[in-house]
Amino acid sequence: MSTVQLPEGRYGRSADERADRKLKIAGAVLGTALLALIGYFAYYYVGGNKISAEIISYDLSDTAVQVHLEVRKDAGATGYCTVRSQAESGAEVGRADFRFDQDSSRIDKVVTLRTTARGTTAELLGCHAD
Repeated sequence: MSTVQLPEGRYGRSADERADRKLKIAGAVLGTALLALIGYFAYYYVGGNKISAEIISYDLSDTAVQVHLEVRKDAGATGYCTVRSQAESGAEVGRADFRFDQDSSRIDKVVTLRTTARGTTAELLGCHAD
């Protein structure tokens, strides 16, 4: 007994070819969505934050920490930076937000963070544009 061979391409695509095409389409859609998501996060990480700062120095006392901040931002942007201080035990003894509404793009400012006990650190938690 022999099996019947149908002419190639005469009766449409086989089920395997249809499944392969659906998998290729699904892969292309998912790949495009993944690239769009990566692009969105990259843009937000690189260009999304319009205000940033760094602590230049700080001075400690029993009731306060004076923090010298250097803030960089777009000239028209406004926002705030959050600074905290911790005791030697690691407990937080002070936290405050400091606003920066000036029109300049670089600001050097000494701010005073009030503490509930003697702080041993000054830590910049982050800056956020309004």
